[in-house]
This record gives sequence, structure tokens and C-alpha cells, in this order.
Amino acid sequence: MSNINRKFFFDTVRLNLFDGFLRKSQVEGLTTLLDYWERNYADKDDRWLAYVLGTAHLEVDRKMQPIKEYGSDSYFFKMYDVEGDRPKVAKQLGNFGKGDGVRFHGRGFVQITGRYNYANWGNRLNTDLTSSRAKADKVLNLARATEIIFEGMISGTFTGKKLSDYFLNVRQDWEGARKIVNGSNKKALIATYAKNYYAAISYTIA
Repeated sequence: MSNINRKFFFDTVRLNLFDGFLRKSQVEGLTTLLDYWERNYADKDDRWLAYVLGTAHLEVDRKMQPIKEYGSDSYFFKMYDVEGDRPKVAKQLGNFGKGDGVRFHGRGFVQITGRYNYANWGNRLNTDLTSSRAKADKVLNLARATEIIFEGMISGTFTGKKLSDYFLNVRQDWEGARKIVNGSNKKALIATYAKNYYAAISYTIA
């Protein structure tokens, strides 16, 4: 089986996506994502990998490490709490108690948000993500965040849409694929990132 040519990959993304410089933490994050793909999905469509990388690139602001959503506790309360400014949104996210908006703000490579998503991924990962804020912070673990972004986008757990809906055989919809995670938000920008990652994927003989 062929492996991704890591030197070509990093040389290409460094130039085209990171302004010529990659920090150690960015290399670590990208390496973890590539390792997970090669370990679990090496025989699948490379466009899936490219779109996952493009999504992460935007969602974590090029850090290529899982992060917390930008904002203060008061912002999270307003946005996601049942007693905040958007109680209907809070309920859609599965938040039902005061403080849930703060506890279950966005985290990870795809910024999973809301008690429902944390409970769902806690079940999938067989770990407690809901009983405290510290438990929810486990989503920031690099290995866990990597598993969540790949499995969620491949299986369609975030919105019901999955990678194979947009990339299969000759079908490819780089902008429409944003619906896998977040409607049409910044779909053109992510499409550009993903295509640049796709151009960086080449192979060398193992």
C-alpha cells in the first residue's frame, strides 16, 4: 500500500496555506490527522481527506489543533443557554439547564456545540463528556478531536450529510460539502482550502 508523501505534503501546504511557515503544533496536528486517515481510511477517496483538512483549517483558525470556540462565558450564555438570548436554539442543541450554554460551547476541530452533541460523542467514544465542564474539555484532546472530525464527517453525525454525499466517483461538490458541518457558512473559503490540501496529497511507495 502506498503512503502519503509527507515531505511533498508539508512543503506544499506550508507554501500554499501557511504563508511559508509551519509551527511545531501545526505539524503535530496535521500529522495526527494524516496518521488517522492512513490507519483507518487509506483506501477511501482522497477528496474526503482534503475536505476534512480544509474544514479543520477554517474551524480552528489555521492552528491545526483542537480549540475552544472564541468568546467569553457571557457570550456562550447569551448564544446557547436556555436563559440566554436564543432559548429556541439552546433547546435545539439539547441544552436544558442553566449553565449548559457555557459548559457545552464549541470545542474541537469542528466546534461541536450543545449537550446533545456532547452526549452523543460521549456515547460513541465511551467516555463522560457531560457531567462537568472539565469532562467536556476532553473534546480538546487531539486524538479525540481527530476521531470526531473524521467519524462525524464520514458517517454524517453532525447534520445528517456525509462526505460520500458530495464526493463519490465523478461527483464532487466542494462548496456544497459545507452542509456536512455548518450549512453554507464560508463554503467558498473552505472549498479553496480543501482544494489546496487535495493538491498536496501525493504518494510514495511504502
